Amino acid sequence: MFGSVTEVEEGLLAAGYLADEVTPTLVYLAARLHKPILLEGPPGAGKTELAYAVARAAGREVLRLQCYEGIDDAKAIGHFDAALQRLALEARVIAAADWEAVKRDLHGERFFNSGPLLEALVQPASCVLLIDELDKVEAAFEAMLLEVLSAWQLSIPKLGVVKASSFPFVVITSNEERKIGDPLRRRSFYLRVDHPEAEREAEIVRRRTPHCSAAFHCGIAGMAQALRGWALEKPPSISEMLDLAQALELLGKDQVTVEMRDLMLPLLVKTEADRRRLLLRDGWASLVEDARRYAEEITV
Repeated sequence: MFGSVTEVEEGLLAAGYLADEVTPTLVYLAARLHKPILLEGPPGAGKTELAYAVARAAGREVLRLQCYEGIDDAKAIGHFDAALQRLALEARVIAAADWEAVKRDLHGERFFNSGPLLEALVQPASCVLLIDELDKVEAAFEAMLLEVLSAWQLSIPKLGVVKASSFPFVVITSNEERKIGDPLRRRSFYLRVDHPEAEREAEIVRRRTPHCSAAFHCGIAGMAQALRGWALEKPPSISEMLDLAQALELLGKDQVTVEMRDLMLPLLVKTEADRRRLLLRDGWASLVEDARRYAEEITV
């Protein structure tokens, strides 16, 4: 997917992803050595965005397996289309000697609806396979992934063993609701992804709102630092702060002020508990003051 670390750096930058010093090298090695990358960190820190940025940089498709409580192999790998099998069986006149051939045909690939894992393996050119929020599922589901990540194949009952046509670039994310098991960790490169420091977040905002001033970019980054410092029930993600920056730009505002409380709350807080906290007397004013102070400390 990439010929050098420099190519990764330039590709991620062109894709709008501001990487740290380590990430491009890790992406390059993972692509060349066919290793998945396990990204752990708080929600909204930019883990999922890395997978999409790699895909944009390499000109590849993203196949996403969104994990959730109760997901099973049929959702991840795929399943036979029973209705189509019945329809095909009813349409055939079968001699007694043909039963084995019919069974093989009905359990072939054309009657199998592929899920993201199988789709990623059979792509003619490598894709980016995003296994998102793996910490939401049980360890048994996690164990199923080991065959893909070790042997690059899937053993599917009745269908057989499907080997990879190409090696997908695998990104696994975790919000740390559950500890990911050691077998998967051994097979992966590991990257910790936290919310960015203020200077880096100001630079991220600058790339999305290039026509705004440096003071504007620092102000958004300062607000992000202030909100996260308040230990809210739902701290803002990077993408939410970019939404705020673009909203202010559309409204022709160059900063968040005390008077803008009612307008800003729907953009910045996403739970009733957090909203009530900032509606308390001096709550919003204190937040704006904290944001101003953080913004003044940012060096751009």
